[in-house]
Amino acid sequence: MASLIGVSSSPYPTHTSHLVPSRSNSISSLIQLKRYSVRRLLLLRVNCSSRQVEDAETESESKVVLPDTSVDTGISAYNWCAALGGIGFLETSYLTYLKLTNSEAFCPVGDGGSCGNILNSSYSAVFGVPLPLIGMVAYGVVAVLGIQLGQKSRPLGIGEANGRLVLLGTTTSMAAASAYFLYILSTKFTGEFCPYCLASVLLSFGLFVSSIKGLGSEEVQKDVGILLLTVLLVVSTLNNSYSVSQPSSTSSAMDEMEYFKTEITTESTPFAISLAKHLRSIGAKMYGAFWCSHCQEQKQMFGRDAAELLDYVECFPDGFKKGTSMVKACQEAKLEGFPTWVINGEVVSGEKQLSELAILSGFNMKEELTEAPTQALTEAK
Repeated sequence: MASLIGVSSSPYPTHTSHLVPSRSNSISSLIQLKRYSVRRLLLLRVNCSSRQVEDAETESESKVVLPDTSVDTGISAYNWCAALGGIGFLETSYLTYLKLTNSEAFCPVGDGGSCGNILNSSYSAVFGVPLPLIGMVAYGVVAVLGIQLGQKSRPLGIGEANGRLVLLGTTTSMAAASAYFLYILSTKFTGEFCPYCLASVLLSFGLFVSSIKGLGSEEVQKDVGILLLTVLLVVSTLNNSYSVSQPSSTSSAMDEMEYFKTEITTESTPFAISLAKHLRSIGAKMYGAFWCSHCQEQKQMFGRDAAELLDYVECFPDGFKKGTSMVKACQEAKLEGFPTWVINGEVVSGEKQLSELAILSGFNMKEELTEAPTQALTEAK
């Protein structure tokens, strides 16, 4: 019995002793595998999330950088508008001062006379308004719009989009007018040079290009029709102004004429000589032009000797060229035609008989005629 128990009991402990260790090993290996899997999964999640963060950061950086570059471009263009507009405002302010005070411009380059001829010509005003004054207002508006658009503020209280459109319309008008005047300079003032005019042309074209750059090509293409209409309006306005302002006493075919002097063939009477002396003594002046036939007839009434005694002012001493203005003395007299007399502060236009001039000047014919022989006898003695 004991042997049976010993035999039967001996293998059981041996079997259990081998079975228990194998189960514990398998359980520990499973636990380790599970822990390793969890670690790999966590690592994958961390790597994935870090990559997503990096992608999001780079994507956000690209989104931020692009708008900044476009904003810088717009600010740069409008800063150019502000700077060029300020320079143009200073230039036209100086020319406006000269125009209103009838002063001569300082021309550092070229012939100073030709510069003054252009600035004082009939093309220097539009419907009576001095052209520099119009330019001063336009440059001032452009400078203000450029400053406010560059600062992203509401320009003149009309909003950014409308401000850009107003800026483009203004610069388009200025560029169209500059192109028109450039044509006038090359056709009507050949051989003459005006640095102020050329500077204004360059400023206007520069402002036009800067305003297009600031608005963008796509927006400009939408407004091409409005821009073309603006150009046509400017050119037609200038054409109408200068067709009206040209002197009526000159024919449209007379574009240029060199100065010439007409000889007076008639003899002067004692009355004409006395009247001429009297007119000169009271400061009376006769304004005329070398090509004016009525001026020559007026001189023929006085005769050769008496005409030399008159205080005559030639309004075109350097010849006539279409667009050239009269000399300063004739401009200040505000002449309406030729000849024009200014007697005792009274402006009298047209050719006058000697008797009319005597009455207007207060000439006493009897006293002067009786004194004339006495003076002649005194001089003979």
